[in-house]
Amino acid sequence: MASSRVRLSTVGGFIFENCKRNAFLEERANDVCCNLPIPRKTGTTICGVVYKDGVVLGADTRATEGMVVADKNCSKIHYISPNIYCCGAGTAADTEITTQIISSNLELHALSTGRRPRVATANRMFKQMLFRYQGYIGAALVLGGVDCNGPHLYSIYPHGSTDKLPYVTMGSGSLAAMAVFEDRYKPGMGEEDAKLLVRDAIAAGIFNDLGSGSNIDLCVITNEKVDYIRPHDEANKKGSRTGDYKYKRGTTSVLTKMVVPFNLEVMEENVQTMDTS
Repeated sequence: MASSRVRLSTVGGFIFENCKRNAFLEERANDVCCNLPIPRKTGTTICGVVYKDGVVLGADTRATEGMVVADKNCSKIHYISPNIYCCGAGTAADTEITTQIISSNLELHALSTGRRPRVATANRMFKQMLFRYQGYIGAALVLGGVDCNGPHLYSIYPHGSTDKLPYVTMGSGSLAAMAVFEDRYKPGMGEEDAKLLVRDAIAAGIFNDLGSGSNIDLCVITNEKVDYIRPHDEANKKGSRTGDYKYKRGTTSVLTKMVVPFNLEVMEENVQTMDTS
């Protein structure tokens, strides 16, 4: 007796059904005269440092789409649990949904165990989820928090690999930020020194990377409280024009002038607004 197969639609989660189709189109691109879409480059500077009493996380607030600034004041420091926060770089939608999923799972874990979640538990959840999707989720994360074992700081890459370090940077402006950390980091720093160090590291990414800009957000996590400072500083302030660049009519002489009228009829007009939330 023949059995019929019924394909059920996937509900929730990430779906990558078009990966094989895209690979086939890339192979046929050389044979057929067609132009494949160019990947969009994203830009971000995020970092974190462990100091004497806790962790300081920092991020810029510019969201880009290629060479277009989509949002000047987006939030890149995401809530995970009352004692754990996470900075996200890469694809904005991927970082948002990934941190929300892990935050929900970590809350269920805390309810079942009856204790405050550990940073290592959140790190394990993140790396297992990202490794499962083999890098197709474009989320580069900086995870920081304080638990019963003290302050912890992790860098999590899109393929699932992680590092535990006293200071980490991620994003397109990470090289400039890392230069500031390597020059000025000292073990056992105070809170104000750590905040100033993270602020200067994000500012270095803002001024040396076109994909980073606007304001600087900080998140100070200790065993007693969390201080989310948004914005902490406006590094890239817009200056005022030093002169008037408008010229009077008649400054440049017109040699020839020709007016061609076009008789056009508007058939349909649609106005769409861009969602910047």
